[in-house]
Amino acid sequence: MNTTTAGIAFAASLIIALALVHVPLGDYMYRVYNNTKHSRAERVLYKAIGVQPEVEQTWGVYARSVLAFSAVSILFLFFLQLLQGRLPLHLNDPGTEMTPALAWNTAVSFVTNTNWQNYSGESTQGHLVQMAGLAVQNFVSAAVGMAVAVALVRGFARRHTGDLGNFWVDLVRGTTRILLPIAFVFAIVLVAGGVIQNFHLHDQVAQTLNGTEQTIPGGPVASQEVIKELGTNGGGFYNANSAHPFENPTTWTNWLEIFLILMISFSLPRTFGRMVGSKKQGVAIVAVMGTIAIISVTLSNIFQLAHHGTVPTAIGASMEGVETRFGVANSATFSGATTLTSTGAVDSFHDSYTSLGGMMTMFNMQLGEVAPGGVGSGLYGMLILAVITVFIAGLMVGRTPEYLGKKITPREIKLAASYFLVSPLIVLVGTAIAMALPGQRAGMLNSGPHGLSEVLYAFTSAANNNGSAFAGLTGNTEWYNTALGLAMVFGRFLPIIFVLALAGSLAKQGNTPESIGTLPTHRPQFIGMVVGVTVILVALTFLPALALGPLAEGIH
Repeated sequence: MNTTTAGIAFAASLIIALALVHVPLGDYMYRVYNNTKHSRAERVLYKAIGVQPEVEQTWGVYARSVLAFSAVSILFLFFLQLLQGRLPLHLNDPGTEMTPALAWNTAVSFVTNTNWQNYSGESTQGHLVQMAGLAVQNFVSAAVGMAVAVALVRGFARRHTGDLGNFWVDLVRGTTRILLPIAFVFAIVLVAGGVIQNFHLHDQVAQTLNGTEQTIPGGPVASQEVIKELGTNGGGFYNANSAHPFENPTTWTNWLEIFLILMISFSLPRTFGRMVGSKKQGVAIVAVMGTIAIISVTLSNIFQLAHHGTVPTAIGASMEGVETRFGVANSATFSGATTLTSTGAVDSFHDSYTSLGGMMTMFNMQLGEVAPGGVGSGLYGMLILAVITVFIAGLMVGRTPEYLGKKITPREIKLAASYFLVSPLIVLVGTAIAMALPGQRAGMLNSGPHGLSEVLYAFTSAANNNGSAFAGLTGNTEWYNTALGLAMVFGRFLPIIFVLALAGSLAKQGNTPESIGTLPTHRPQFIGMVVGVTVILVALTFLPALALGPLAEGIH
């Protein structure tokens, strides 16, 4: 079987597996978020944190709850990292202590579901921090995204009310009923596949191919690896991330990790369809996601297998920075999955990609990571784009735009447009400032278009809460730690505020009956329109920057 055929089979099996879990997992999540009964354990937890689960919240209270929980999480993780040298299970490696700037960047990174890492995991973070700090945030930051998505869907589904549910209930249920059970099962599967799970600090001995022994820190890797992918987090226990054999040993574990990245985000549209009372609407949303994803992954594979650009090539494809266990096609599929979502995990290094292959990883993030996007964030991002599409279609035919029985008034479109503009503003302004400062330009490994791509990728990754890096850029400086940390904060929480405000506005409306002038939003025509609007809006926004970076490198 040649490389191309193997790559097609690999991707096709993923599509089949995702199609098989779409309905049962989507229906299960629907039941989780719509069940009015609370388990005994959940009631104990609610009582401990002072929450009345039966009391629902308006969008403002819901948003303040999200912000308060996230702020406390940042502070806890920040101080946990600074104090880890005095705590058990610390590595105690000299010269690897966390600085306040790096601790801030890392705390913000994991709380915002970004998981950008300006440090080497196996030599910087002790096992206690990995388990009690980073892994915990992998669960709850993903649950926050899911909660916000569900709140927006309730805004579409409800009539004449200001209530969107209870954030604390949604947070607990998303963590305990969805993420934890799935993570538990697949962590065992990963251990069976060779991913390590222990408490060794420095005595994990590996046998290399040439027969020599290499000592590598061990640790509770499988338990973190599974939620890193399942929750679209992406932070690696090891610096090499999912290219490390202790995190991703074989081709089938590589397939499984991609599947975990995509399974919840591709199933949430089914949950959405059930909640709004129209499964066809859920099918339309997942069709948009699937169309964009298939086109993106196909182009990524074509660009990588064509081995154009300036990077060294071999065996008919670009192999530099690619793990030989996985090969070019499987690595390109992984890169597409991880940048189309907000995961940021890598099993190959994007800095070594061909010029257009590297451009695809950036463009995927610049789309807003909506195909299928991060856990929760992908769904609410896609629904925002659907609202914008309905508005544009309404302008074209001269009718008041409607979506799911709700009128899209000036207030709704202002909130949707504000959501869309946040990320480009952060990315382009941040990149411009970095390129204008000589000290920050010195952090680039490469000059010219490739150097610009390194900086553009960093701010694109931070603002879209992805977390993957283009490599080459020296990011562990006080300026970059601070600037990228701010990009993560604003890139995560400003859109969430706009989403919840939109949900509150929609929930207060009644139901607008369908008429002859209502645009059908479940047909192929609408699916194509959403795909077109998504691509065109992003292309118009980022084309000048891409032209100066990866496109210029490709032409050269």
